[in-house]
Amino acid sequence: MTKFYSTKNKALRITFEQAVRKGLADDGGLFMPERIDLLPKNFWNNFRTMSFRDIAFSVSSHFLQGAVPSPALYDIIEHSLSFDAPLVKVEEDIYSLELFHGPTLAFKDFGARFLAGVLGHFAKQSHDQITILVATSGDTGSAVAHGFYNLPSINVVVLYPSGKVSELQEKQFTTLGGNIVALEIDGTFDDCQRMVKEAFADREIQKRRTLSSANSINIARLLPQMFYYFRAVQQLSLNSNMPIVMSVPSGNFGNLMAGLMAKRMGLPIDTFIAATNINDVVPAYLKTKSFAARPSVSTLSNAMDVGNPSNFVRVLDLYAQDWEAIRKDVMGYAFTDDETLRAIQDVYKKDGYTLDPHGAVGYLGLMKYREQAGPFTGIFLETAHPGKFQEVVERALQSTIELPPALIQFVKRKKLSRAMKYDFEELKNYLLTGF
Repeated sequence: MTKFYSTKNKALRITFEQAVRKGLADDGGLFMPERIDLLPKNFWNNFRTMSFRDIAFSVSSHFLQGAVPSPALYDIIEHSLSFDAPLVKVEEDIYSLELFHGPTLAFKDFGARFLAGVLGHFAKQSHDQITILVATSGDTGSAVAHGFYNLPSINVVVLYPSGKVSELQEKQFTTLGGNIVALEIDGTFDDCQRMVKEAFADREIQKRRTLSSANSINIARLLPQMFYYFRAVQQLSLNSNMPIVMSVPSGNFGNLMAGLMAKRMGLPIDTFIAATNINDVVPAYLKTKSFAARPSVSTLSNAMDVGNPSNFVRVLDLYAQDWEAIRKDVMGYAFTDDETLRAIQDVYKKDGYTLDPHGAVGYLGLMKYREQAGPFTGIFLETAHPGKFQEVVERALQSTIELPPALIQFVKRKKLSRAMKYDFEELKNYLLTGF
C-alpha cells in the first residue's frame, strides 16, 4: 500500500486516507507518494482498446495499491468519469484536449468529483463530519461545490477573491446554498490561499473541526488529473512517431504536476510546457534558476492569477530540486492579455475553433515552442468552456457566442455569498462558530 510523506519531512509516512483527510501536512508541506512506479506491460498491451474508466481504474489502482478497496474505487471512478475528454484537431499536428464536458464545464470536475467520492467513502466508513476548506481563483470553487453538493457528513467552505472571478464562475458556486458556503474575500487569490493554509495550521481549529482541502494541494485532487493525460495520448494516431508535447495552462501548477506524474508512470510525453499569463514566477525560474514568489496580478485568464503556486514545491520535490532535470522535461513561457486576445481571434478566423483565455495561453505555448523545435504532435489543454469567459471571448471575436444550457441556468440565480475581510481571525471565528 502506497505511503505518503510531506515535502517538508521525507521521514514522515502516512496512509492515503490520512493524507486525503488532512489535505495539508501539519508542517505546511504537501503530501507526495513515497514512490511512483512504472505501469506494467500488460497495461500498455491493452491501452489502445481500454475505456476511459478502465484506464482511470488501472492507473489509480497501481498508484494507490489497495488504499481504497477495488469495488469502492471503481464506483468512485464510474461516478467521476460520466463524461469524456475528447481530443479535437485544431490544425495540422495541433490538438485541443477538451476538459470542459463535465457538469461545471471545467477540467476541475475530474478532480473534484473523484475527491468527493473518496472523502465520501472515508466519511461513511468512520461516521464523522468533514469540513472542506478551499480557495479558488475560479473553476475550483464551482467544481468542488457541485462535486460535494448535498453529500452527507460533509460541509464545504469556499474562499474566493472579490471582483476577481468571472460572473458566471461566481454564480456557479455562490448560488447553491445547503452544505456549500461561499466567503467573498476582500483580497487576492493568494490571500485566500494563505488564509486556508493558516486554518490548516491552527491547532484550535484542528481540535474542533475535521478539516480537509479540495484544492490541488490535496493528493486526491491531483491523482485523477493524471487520467486525462492518458486519455489524450490514447486518442492520438498509432501511425505518428513524432514526439508528443503537452502545453498546460498553469496557475497553481497542480495540472502540470499531474502530467509529470503520469510521465513517471510511463506515459510517452516528451516535453511539457508550463504556459502562464504575466504571473510568470515559474517560467522565470526555468530561465534563471531563481524562484521568487510575488503578489499576483489580475489578468483575463484569471484562474492562472497565482503569484506563489503551491504545487510547484511538488514539482521541485519530484525532481529532487534539480533545475537541469526539470528543464529537460519542462519549458516555460508567459503571455500577455493582448497576446491572449489575439490568439482567440486568430485561431477562430484560421481554424474556426473557439478558445477560452486559458486554452489560448496553452495554444500560444505550443506556437512558441514550435519556433525552436523540430516536428512534434502538440496538445494544449482547453481547461474551461469559452462561455465561462463570455465577455473576454466576445471582446476578442467582436461577436456574441452562444452559452450552453449548463451556464444559462445560473445567470438569474441569486448570489448567497458572505463578504469577509482578508483577516484570518475572522475566518477562524466563522469556522469555529458559524455553522
